[in-house]
Amino acid sequence: MVENIIKQTSKKTFYKWSFYLNIILFFIVVLFIALVARDYLTYVNAKDSMIKLTQNLIVILVALTLIFYQFFRNLFTIMKRSL
Repeated sequence: MVENIIKQTSKKTFYKWSFYLNIILFFIVVLFIALVARDYLTYVNAKDSMIKLTQNLIVILVALTLIFYQFFRNLFTIMKRSL
């Protein structure tokens, strides 16, 4: 079922969804950077603050990994088409 949906989507639709996903991921990164700054500046309990800080950094890392993966995949596709 999922394979049929993926095969039926056009490239234009796929790139549009990819663009919106990247925008959402950028907003997530910005939000969690703000949370990291808040947790870093306003910590009361050092252990609790470090746990929150680590959780926020993990989310940032995952979002940035997805962004860079899509970036380099699209860059490779462009390079492959132009050769």
